[in-house]
This record gives sequence, structure tokens and C-alpha cells, in this order.
Amino acid sequence: WRWQSIDGAMMKAPLAQESVGPNPTDGEKNGSKRHLLVDGRGVPLSLVVTGANRHDVSQIEAVLDSIMVDRPNPPIRRHKHLCADAGYTGAPALKVIEEHGYIPHVKGRGQEADELKRDPEKKPRRWVVAVAHSWFNRFRKLLVRYENLDRSFLALNHLAASIMAFRNIKSGENNLRIGSY
Repeated sequence: WRWQSIDGAMMKAPLAQESVGPNPTDGEKNGSKRHLLVDGRGVPLSLVVTGANRHDVSQIEAVLDSIMVDRPNPPIRRHKHLCADAGYTGAPALKVIEEHGYIPHVKGRGQEADELKRDPEKKPRRWVVAVAHSWFNRFRKLLVRYENLDRSFLALNHLAASIMAFRNIKSGENNLRIGSY
């Protein structure tokens, strides 16, 4: 839980009636967006669904407030780090991140790759949330949103998140296993 990552991903939602908006990348067709917070292994900690036209930075507080599991208290107080992409830049977003007790690591496209070239010992952290989004998309029911109501779609996402968490715990590995889902 020391390192966490946050990001959003859009999906088509042709029949949705709630939490839907014009998808800016799909010709203004209806779409939804899954905002996800994961731990360092890719286990989902928080999930919020909004319309596709909602910007990531506008949902950061909702995502951080809706963490499902309380963080275990470590014997030694360790800092929490939150990795995010450039969509979370700006003073209001940084203020929210810091109010929730995180050290922000907001990096633009390519900035993390440049740092890895300079210091190969550094571990990439932000890609973990992108892999988690791809694991969600492997549940075919979630790839395109056909549910009309939020509660149905959110319940399916929570079920997928619990399966992902169970598989990660069952494997007993601390490393992220790409391709295991």
C-alpha cells in the first residue's frame, strides 16, 4: 500500500442512462469512464464510474474517498505515494492528494521513461494502473457497457475487482504478473 497509482479509462456505453456522457475520442457517442486506484501490485482499492466527458482531475477526490479497504497500520509509519499522469496536474489536485496523506508523483508522458534511462534502478510505478484497466477489459461484460443503471455496472466492476484481488492474493507473489488474467 505504500505505492499507489490512479488513472481513468473510457469505454463505450451505447445503452447507459446514468453516468454517461459524450466520449471525446469516439465521435461524441455515449461513453463512460472508470476511475481506478490500485496498489503497487495492481489490486484495485477504489473504483468510480462517471460519464466519459468528465476529466480525471475532477474525480480525484471521489476516487480517494471511496477506498474500499482500510489501510493496515504498519509498525513503522511510512509515507504513502500516489503516482498519476499529467491529467492530475494543478494546484487543486495536488492539494487533494496531500490532504489525503499522499506524496504526489505526477509525471507527464515520457517523463517517467526518461527517469528510468537516467537511473535504471528506479522501478516504474504508473503503468500498474494501466495493466489493471486491461485486466478489467478481459472481463468481456465490462468491455462495452450495456447496463442502463449505475448500480448494475458498478456491481459488475466490483465483482471483477474482487476476482482480481483474490487471484493476486492466491498467487502469493508480490510482483505484478502480466498476462495472468
